[in-house]
Amino acid sequence: MSGENQRVDAPRTDAPHAPHAGPWGPPPSGGAPVRVPRARRAAAPVLTLAGAVAAFAYVGAVDPNEPGHYPVCPLFRLTGVLCPGCGGLRSAHAFATGDLPAALGANAVAVAGYLVFAAFTALWLLSALRERPAPRIALRPAWWWGIGAVVLAFSIVRNLPFGSVLAP
Repeated sequence: MSGENQRVDAPRTDAPHAPHAGPWGPPPSGGAPVRVPRARRAAAPVLTLAGAVAAFAYVGAVDPNEPGHYPVCPLFRLTGVLCPGCGGLRSAHAFATGDLPAALGANAVAVAGYLVFAAFTALWLLSALRERPAPRIALRPAWWWGIGAVVLAFSIVRNLPFGSVLAP
């Protein structure tokens, strides 16, 4: 087929283009913005929270301390080295059953993660209900590097003899 018979279409300029306006929907043809119902604004944070609660309920009901319920960490199985997530299920089980000291003993970094997740989800839900934009985690790269360094230090220390208190 020769190129002389092919037609190139120009981009459409008549297509509706509506920028996202937070809790307000795109304006209809009349120009006034349409209000998004509260239930729709809160759906994503509520479903995220429900999924986390369901996961914690399952881990709280099915004890990871009993063998055969969950897979073993592949890094630990192959090398004997504890990864930063090792003990996370035991930590979640203890956290879900209300035993905070045992949760911290199994994986303190995971407990910090649970609390950060809970705070962020609560802020997200409140923002949605108050018709404000969703919160964003906007940290400078130095902060991300710092968090990574803390997790790396945690991973190294928990594998050393003097850091056995951090091992699950």
